[in-house]
Amino acid sequence: MGHRQRRELLGKLFEGIALAATVFGLLVLAFLLLDVARRGLGVLSWSFLTSYPSRFPEQAGIRSALLGTIWVMALTALFAVPLGVAAAIYLEEYAPRNRLTRLIELNINNLAGVPSIIYGLLGLELFVRALRLERSILAGALTLSLLVLPILITASREALRAVPMSLREAAFALGATRWQVIRHQVLPVAFPGILTGMILALSRAIGETAPLITIGALTFVAFDPRGPLDKFTVLPIQIFNWVSRPQAGFHARAAGAILVLLAVLLSMNGLAIYLRYRLQRRYQW
Repeated sequence: MGHRQRRELLGKLFEGIALAATVFGLLVLAFLLLDVARRGLGVLSWSFLTSYPSRFPEQAGIRSALLGTIWVMALTALFAVPLGVAAAIYLEEYAPRNRLTRLIELNINNLAGVPSIIYGLLGLELFVRALRLERSILAGALTLSLLVLPILITASREALRAVPMSLREAAFALGATRWQVIRHQVLPVAFPGILTGMILALSRAIGETAPLITIGALTFVAFDPRGPLDKFTVLPIQIFNWVSRPQAGFHARAAGAILVLLAVLLSMNGLAIYLRYRLQRRYQW
């Protein structure tokens, strides 16, 4: 067998292994989704969405957890998105290419791989104890903002880097300042990619449990949060609480809450895909 034939055989073998791994992963995911749907579809109702948690499975709902999730995600987006995009703009458009910049970039890449529990410990010490925000929605949102910032910065930088340099040079040639070039030329073109990174970052935040449990988020909340300093719970913590119960009724409620969380997540991703498609149609290179 010649060298070329051996390479083609190894390539086909690797392609088959990769295809088998992909199919296996999809089958496992489909099995899990079907199992969750089988358990949870029966509990989905308007009463399930509008009722508070209860010690009795047939009366338990996700109202407080759903409202807490909306509060936390809204504040997380409010804090993380402007800061992450601004940091990406500075690093990509303004920062000089020197040793300090490379060190910052290295640390951002490393922070993206830090376990989420570490951010929970940081949030506990900084926001809960040092700033005395206690077990509030604000403390949880700030903790999750730290968690998603590296992802958001990296995705936004990639989107800015994908804008053709010729577009910047043409704007500079017409006498535009750097900020005018960024604001009117670069950001509109890069916005679909930035939007995708934002949704990916928030999609990770919406499913996090460990950091919020670490800062002391409650597992049982029977009231509506009315402000950023109120105590709270979120859907992942509510699911964790129900799964840990021995009653089968709570397990079905947990499956129903998982379906609601998946629906919220898919809605976010679907909106991002729609907006990205609409915006990309304006700029064809």
